[in-house]
Amino acid sequence: MEGTNPVNKKLAAALSGGAVLVLALSGCSSDDSSDKLNSWAKQVCDAVQPQAVKIEAANTAIQKQTSDNSTPADVQKTDSKAFQDMSDAYKAIGAAVDKAGAPDVDDGEKKQKDAVTELNTISSSYAGLKKQVDDLDTKDQAKFADGLKGIATELDKLSQSGNDALKKLEEGDVGKAMAKQESCKSASTSPSASKA
Repeated sequence: MEGTNPVNKKLAAALSGGAVLVLALSGCSSDDSSDKLNSWAKQVCDAVQPQAVKIEAANTAIQKQTSDNSTPADVQKTDSKAFQDMSDAYKAIGAAVDKAGAPDVDDGEKKQKDAVTELNTISSSYAGLKKQVDDLDTKDQAKFADGLKGIATELDKLSQSGNDALKKLEEGDVGKAMAKQESCKSASTSPSASKA
């Protein structure tokens, strides 16, 4: 029965968008930033790296589940765990940005607060998606597929709002300082991202 598969592929595609959010933390630039800003960037990047790995692993698990003809129960189990992991990861990133304090730039405090709020909101949203997946009826393939469709739509929105939050945090000197950190470079899976 291929009832869940096309929908689950849509879910996987939406999720890939979400992963971009953390990987956006590595930019490219060679400009000099202040020592203060560099140490802030290092603190955030070092904390983000393990979380980026966690999000990537959750992504991969969902992608893998879409490539074979999985039963709704298997899909539910995998997606549920992936959403929980993502929720935890975004919460940890939010906590890291919070702990690092405001970056040493104009409007640093506002940028930091906005990013933390956004990251915590994303964490809550993933927790909500986990609950939605857990509540799906795996015995009814058509209903299950419909439920996944709704979740995929929400994921699309979620990845967009997360990207916006981090883009604002990373504007200008903050992004330049983060681009120089090894841990932010290695958090990116795109080979071009770490080179200017």
